[in-house]
Amino acid sequence: MVSAASGFTGLPGAVAVSHLSVYDWPAADGVCGGTPHLHLTCSEAYVVTGGRGAVQTLTTSGYEVTPLAPGTVAWFTPGTIHRLVNEDDLRITVLMQNNGLPEAGDAVLTLPPKYLTDPETYAAATVIPADAPEEERERIARARRDLALEGYRALRDADGPEVLAAFHRAAAALVRPRLADWRERWERGAQAAAAATEDQLDRLEKGDVSHLADAAVRAEQPSAYGKFGMCGRLDVYQGT
Repeated sequence: MVSAASGFTGLPGAVAVSHLSVYDWPAADGVCGGTPHLHLTCSEAYVVTGGRGAVQTLTTSGYEVTPLAPGTVAWFTPGTIHRLVNEDDLRITVLMQNNGLPEAGDAVLTLPPKYLTDPETYAAATVIPADAPEEERERIARARRDLALEGYRALRDADGPEVLAAFHRAAAALVRPRLADWRERWERGAQAAAAATEDQLDRLEKGDVSHLADAAVRAEQPSAYGKFGMCGRLDVYQGT
C-alpha cells in the first residue's frame, strides 16, 4: 500500500482514463452499440468528445435513455446496467472509479442465466484471447455483445423486480473469488489517494509544507490502441 507520507502519484482520485470509440455494429434490434453490463464497486463517467448517441440504463428504478452529444458529462453508480448506443461516430473519454478494479473484473455482462453459473462458464463466453488474430477477436467481441443483449432484453422485459435481483446475486457470486485482490488494489489506489489528502491536511494544520517539495509532473501516451472493450475500441493508459 502507498503510504500517506509518500503522497499519491496516480491520476486524481485514483481514477482510470481511456478513450472509447463506440462499436458501430448493428444488433438484432437494429441499434448499433456496445455490450450491456454493470459494475459492482465502481462508478463510471462519460465525457463525450465527438459524435452522437445515447446510453440506455436499467436499475431497480426502471429503464432510462440518456442522450449523449459533445460536451455531455454523464455518470452512474455501481449496479447500473448500461448499454452505449452509437448513432453517429460516438467517441467518449471514460473515467472509471477505483483504478485497477474494472481491469480486474469489476464488470459483469448481462448474459443469459445459464452463462452466469460459475466463473469458468462465464469466462468461456466472454474472454477475448489477447494473442488471437484481429478478425477472431472482433468475432468474439461481437458474439459476446449479442449474447449479452439476449440477457439484457430479458431483464428489461421482466415483470417485477426478482429477475433483476437474481442477476445481481449471480453477478456478485461470479466476482466473489476476486474480492481479496480487489481490496488490495483499492488499498493501493483510492484508499491511498484519500489517505494522502488526509495526511496533507494534517501537515498543513501544523504549518508543515514539506509535502509541497515533493511535487511531480507526469504525462504519457496510450499504452495500447484500439483494444476490443465491452462498449467499443479502447485506447488505454498504463499509468491509470
